Amino acid sequence: MSRFTLAMTAVQLTDEQFFQLCQNNRDVKFERNPKGDLIVMAPTGGETGNRNIEIAYQVQAWSRETKLGIAFDSSTGFRLPNGADRSPDAAWIPRERWNALTPEQRTKFLPLCPDFVIELRSPSDNLNELRRKMEEYRDNGTRLGWLIDRANRRVEIYRPGCEVEIVENPITLSGEDVLPGFVLHLEPIW
Repeated sequence: MSRFTLAMTAVQLTDEQFFQLCQNNRDVKFERNPKGDLIVMAPTGGETGNRNIEIAYQVQAWSRETKLGIAFDSSTGFRLPNGADRSPDAAWIPRERWNALTPEQRTKFLPLCPDFVIELRSPSDNLNELRRKMEEYRDNGTRLGWLIDRANRRVEIYRPGCEVEIVENPITLSGEDVLPGFVLHLEPIW
């Protein structure tokens, strides 16, 4: 088992307590759903970790070159408007949103939903759970989201107000108007 949920109906952690729990247990990845339940995830395996860093590298290289915003890796926590705390495999926000955060907000889980997220399905991930997570991102303000399913060589594209677009075996993905000029090359990820 690589993931389980602890119901927290009897005890609700404050944002500060949850942040401290994560800091004190850095070998374990935690998320929280909107009800405050803890989602405990094991570290990824080698293949998934390698693909995650390839994705983060491509997003960061584009972000550094364009200077349009700030890119984040899978260890970054985001406090979504619905109260959930999530850590997408890669994320990006425009520079204006980063500049609007206080110095203290920048050191904790960011109190916003990223404009762009990527989730990479690992062999142990439940596809329906990942789809719910992608819907949650979209419902909380993500403008573009990609769920990359390596096992089926398929990408699900999430946009506000649109049906999910499914692309079979793409070679590249476009950042559209959210990440102008960004192209994710999928060959090293498949």
